[in-house]
Amino acid sequence: MSIDLLSAVLRDTGLSRRLLDLSALSDDCALRFPCDRCIGLHVVLRGSVTLHAPELEEPLTLSGGDIAVMARGHPHVLSLRPSLEGQRIENIDTRKTSTFSAIGSFGTPEGTDATVLSGAYQFWHTPVHPFFAELPTWAVLRAADMPRLGPLALAGGLLVEELREAEPGAEIITHGLLDLLFTYALRQLIARRAATSVGWSLAVHDPLVGRAVALMHGDPAHPWTLDELAKRAGLSRTALAERFREAMGDTPLNHLRVVRMQRAMQLLAQTRHSLEAVAAAVGYKDAFGFSKVFKRTVGLSPKAFRQQDAAEREDPWRLSAG
Repeated sequence: MSIDLLSAVLRDTGLSRRLLDLSALSDDCALRFPCDRCIGLHVVLRGSVTLHAPELEEPLTLSGGDIAVMARGHPHVLSLRPSLEGQRIENIDTRKTSTFSAIGSFGTPEGTDATVLSGAYQFWHTPVHPFFAELPTWAVLRAADMPRLGPLALAGGLLVEELREAEPGAEIITHGLLDLLFTYALRQLIARRAATSVGWSLAVHDPLVGRAVALMHGDPAHPWTLDELAKRAGLSRTALAERFREAMGDTPLNHLRVVRMQRAMQLLAQTRHSLEAVAAAVGYKDAFGFSKVFKRTVGLSPKAFRQQDAAEREDPWRLSAG
């Protein structure tokens, strides 16, 4: 089975994206980004900025072309100074839809020394997929380490040019280019994680374990057993269990439950399917058995989860999936 695992994860977690306005920083003002249920990235388009966050031992310095990727739920401040002492801090209102009226003046805004483009990608529901749970709180992709003709550098260059020109269709193109940067950045982080840590990123780089993971994502409704997963992956039952645990830090069937519950949350939130239909779509024979597993995993019954989701759609911080 051929399946794009990263795309499947983004789909099943209900990815929602908002492009924030260009942020032009001046020496007398820092910007605070509230990010309770978002992951995101900052692309430094011009100048040099400092990123301050409580979980960092020391602030991160970001130069032109650098990309900082944030794991879910980490408020932070961008500044031109290495210290926030004595600085005025303004809050970025991420609830507002981004506007493009000032893009044509990008590059030389009066009184500013750096320009940053920021993207917020929201995963509203918990628990999040293991991939997002294992992301480092902050990861920096340095412009100096990117091949000049590599995808990240090329996408970044196109984004800068689009912002400068502000031609018709700029909003659609800029959103698309930001999504390209975000996805390429995630690819880089997956490769880094696979080289250094046990987890989802390592597992999907193992061709045999990755095949088993792809089978689960590709058809969570199938009544998978360890024997069938092992046979389809080309391993014995024992070999798959051992290799899966070494790579993922989990058992195949427990990860199958995670995949199914991620898909179930997406279906409960975004469709009006009956509980029986949702249960069948994620591999359960009856709604009762599904409800028990769902509540144990998510902390709410499917009915309560759906009711809570409906109520939270009025939350001004909530982004629609798309």
